[in-house]
Amino acid sequence: MWAATGPALEAFSKHPVVKKADAPGRQLTVSEFLREVRRFVVDFVVGRVLTHDGAAAASGLDDVTTYYLLHRNDFGLGEAPVGACILYAISCNLSDRDLTHRHDVLSRGNRTSPEPNDDTDPDEDTDATPVPGGAGGRVRLKPWSRRTAKALGYPTPDGLPPPLIDSAHRLMHLWRAGDEAAVNDYLDDRGLKRHALFARLLQALIELADAGSEERAILESLSNHVAARAGVAPPRQPTLQRLGDEP
Repeated sequence: MWAATGPALEAFSKHPVVKKADAPGRQLTVSEFLREVRRFVVDFVVGRVLTHDGAAAASGLDDVTTYYLLHRNDFGLGEAPVGACILYAISCNLSDRDLTHRHDVLSRGNRTSPEPNDDTDPDEDTDATPVPGGAGGRVRLKPWSRRTAKALGYPTPDGLPPPLIDSAHRLMHLWRAGDEAAVNDYLDDRGLKRHALFARLLQALIELADAGSEERAILESLSNHVAARAGVAPPRQPTLQRLGDEP
């Protein structure tokens, strides 16, 4: 996906000066330009993950959920090179520390023979140290079953809404516990019953989960329940095709 920045940079480099259309007299720097291009590419990729409709489908999606879908689509739940993940994070206006500490999305990859979509709990010390730096570092996306913070899925102390992926994982924990009343209360409180982007997120997570896994079974049941509560049919989409795969 990063090959898309080449043609964009070539066009930018043709001109000695590039000025901002919305800020007369101010120049667009190379770093600003690359940040915008990377985010545009990320939105397009995540848009395809959601509905195969390109960047428009990712419009309005929060940064953490955007990163989660981007990482999950490319690396699954297996180990991933930290360098690529840092680039993905930057393109989503995040840092690796945001993802490991603030949002609890990433952990260091230190287990041997990992299963790409392992949904089981690893040893307790797996996340005891920060994500390693350097080109040889490895990280992994945390499965929903290990995202157990009490504040998961709730607004931050300063009132910011939770990422949609946190809401999905909160609901999965409630559904697994059999607390349908709590599921319904959360859907009502967060306004998710008729949230089109949330419904597409659930469907994308279903497609990304392993067939026959507990994760997929819970997501399918939850998606059907949300659709029933909203009085609409659950969204459907073709099986995901990773970028670069042959059709």
